[in-house]
Amino acid sequence: MKLSQDTPVSMPIKNMLGILAIIISGVIGYTELTGRLTSLETSRELFQADLLKKSEQLPTDQEQFMLVEDLYKTVEKIETRIEDMMHNKINIAFVTKQLEKALSDIESLKDKVRANRNGNH
Repeated sequence: MKLSQDTPVSMPIKNMLGILAIIISGVIGYTELTGRLTSLETSRELFQADLLKKSEQLPTDQEQFMLVEDLYKTVEKIETRIEDMMHNKINIAFVTKQLEKALSDIESLKDKVRANRNGNH
C-alpha cells in the first residue's frame, strides 16, 4: 500500500467533529492560559514598580507620614473628648437648674420655719 497526497481517506463525520472539538478546545485553553499568565506578569511588574517607588521615599517623607497618622489618632481622641464634654455640659446645666430649685425650696422652707417660730411665740 502506497500513501501519497492523492490517497483517499474515508472517516466518519463523528470522528472528524470530535477531532475538531478537541483542537478548538485546545486552542481556547491555550489562549486563556496565555492571557492569564500575561495578566499575572503585569500585576507582578506593577507590584514591583510600586515597591521600588516606596523604597525610594526619603526618611523625612516616612517620618511625615508617621506624624500625620499620629495626628489623625490624636484628633480622633480629641473629638471623642469634646463629645463627652458636650454631654457633661448638658448634665451640668441640668444639675445647676436642679440645685437652684433646691436652694429656692430651702429658702422658702426657712421662711416658713421662721414664720412658724414668730407666730407661735
